[in-house]
Amino acid sequence: MIIPILFFACKNKSPENYISKNLEIQKISDKVYQHISFLDTESFGRVACNGMIVADGSEAILFDTPTNLATSTELINWVENSLNCKITAVLPTHFHSDCLGGIASFHDRNIPSYAHNRTIEYARANGETVPKNGFDTQLELMVGGSKVFAEYFGEGHTRDNIIGYFPQEKVIFGGCLIKSLHARKGYLGDANVKAWSSTVRKLKIKYGEARIIVPGHGNVGGNDLLDYTITLFENN
Repeated sequence: MIIPILFFACKNKSPENYISKNLEIQKISDKVYQHISFLDTESFGRVACNGMIVADGSEAILFDTPTNLATSTELINWVENSLNCKITAVLPTHFHSDCLGGIASFHDRNIPSYAHNRTIEYARANGETVPKNGFDTQLELMVGGSKVFAEYFGEGHTRDNIIGYFPQEKVIFGGCLIKSLHARKGYLGDANVKAWSSTVRKLKIKYGEARIIVPGHGNVGGNDLLDYTITLFENN
């Protein structure tokens, strides 16, 4: 599925980072930013939750929303005002609130949302705001003049978890399928731990040339994050 988007020149200020009480944004490559919001949990305390922005020309695509509506609005405003970019798509990588907790804020701004069809199903079942466009295996979008992919490799952290890939800069957004180095297994209430390693192996086979990988939580890394995640869930 290919969705063409027109390219316009952009007066991009290319800010390096942004920090407020509830939102952090860090530039990790020429056209890619990591956004970080926070989720208060009973089991793990205040958890930092990662998302990704791909900005090319006058357009941007986001993977995962911040955890709530107010912080999502703050992020949208930053992309529009600091990057001078229109957000053409937002893609939650699974149905948990650290991925789509703020999706209604995007809908309020008429920003198209895309998700795996299972994510749509699970969000609806849990009474969450539902992404509007679904796919099963792979989705290809255009941002500015560049391709961005969303892809499903199998079950792991959840049964609907997808990843994002920006081939121009070889950046993967792994979401909660991928663990940061030295991370523990985390929340497993919706996981398939037996399939997890196999799913990440499939990802590594296809996109093993990736040079930057953003996990759902914790520090950005390289291919070592794939290897660490595979080992963590091996023989479960």
